[in-house]
Amino acid sequence: MKKLSEFLWPLIGLAAVVISGYFLYQELKTTSLSAVWAAIVAIPPHRIALAALSTLVAYAALAWYDRIALMHLGVKNISWFFVSVCSFTTYALSHNIGASVFSGALVRYRAYTAKGLSAAQVAVLVALCSFTFFLGTVLLGGFVLVVDPNLLSRLEGKLPGFLTDPKTALVVGIGLLAFVALYVVGSILHLRPLTIRSFKLEYPRPAIMGRQLIAAPLELLGAAGILYFALPEAMNPGFIPVLAIFLASFSLALASHAPGGLGVFEIVFITAMQITDAAQKDAIIAAVIVFRIFYFWIPAVISVIVVLLYERSRLASAIGGRAQVPASVPDAPVVAPVSEHFDPHRIEERLEEKAT
Repeated sequence: MKKLSEFLWPLIGLAAVVISGYFLYQELKTTSLSAVWAAIVAIPPHRIALAALSTLVAYAALAWYDRIALMHLGVKNISWFFVSVCSFTTYALSHNIGASVFSGALVRYRAYTAKGLSAAQVAVLVALCSFTFFLGTVLLGGFVLVVDPNLLSRLEGKLPGFLTDPKTALVVGIGLLAFVALYVVGSILHLRPLTIRSFKLEYPRPAIMGRQLIAAPLELLGAAGILYFALPEAMNPGFIPVLAIFLASFSLALASHAPGGLGVFEIVFITAMQITDAAQKDAIIAAVIVFRIFYFWIPAVISVIVVLLYERSRLASAIGGRAQVPASVPDAPVVAPVSEHFDPHRIEERLEEKAT
């Protein structure tokens, strides 16, 4: 019998899609598709180009996640190109299908075991990549709440009052930064793993930790940059608020287990942007669509092609290996039957008969 969790998380994801889809429909039912399309077309070409560049930065940082994990494992014989393609394919698929259904472990397992890694090493790599992302979210989340504690007031009326209080935001922000500081100190001092019930935090070498603290924020800054550049300058609240709203939207989308965070990301982002009129709503929806095109849909199409080509090449190699048969196959060695009465003269006679 399968574990209950194997059915529970997909159901939670489905419920999140349905509920968020309902609220999103209520939010968008008065929106005109032509108006949204006009808002997309109105985005200046140079800002579209900057959004595309932000996408490249985000996926380059994600490739760095894998490289850092391989350094932690002491693996140095895998090229940057292979790591980048594997990482891109993994995240492009997992972003769209959902982390609860397809975490990327399968793609990494297929790719990295072909390069000589064991299943245990791939498991460590996946875990470290996940923690690197988590670390970046905590670091940037703490930073934006300390810099601007009033950010949570954007969700006033949507969340309990004590959560939107600037004092609460400041305390939460300091707590998040303290967690990162503990991780840094533990790595530098080579402390023993921190264990809290089933959670176990192992401190990597300072060189690995330092790279994590650069790569993880860089990926999130790149992803948030897509939205920032897609928003019109007239209603753009600034990069820090956009980053904060993105972190909240993306984190809740991941936690919902909804495939691609569909509906969850949109409703949180649109709500937190504090829309005042229909034109602003059209512009925000246009920005979210551009974000999904660059960060989700285009990478998904490319990744599917990459997976198909990779599996095709592996299949062709396997078939080619089987087809390689030696030009001349030597006769099978003569093996004398074994009996209870071993007679060497009889064996010699059989060998002579075989030779003639």
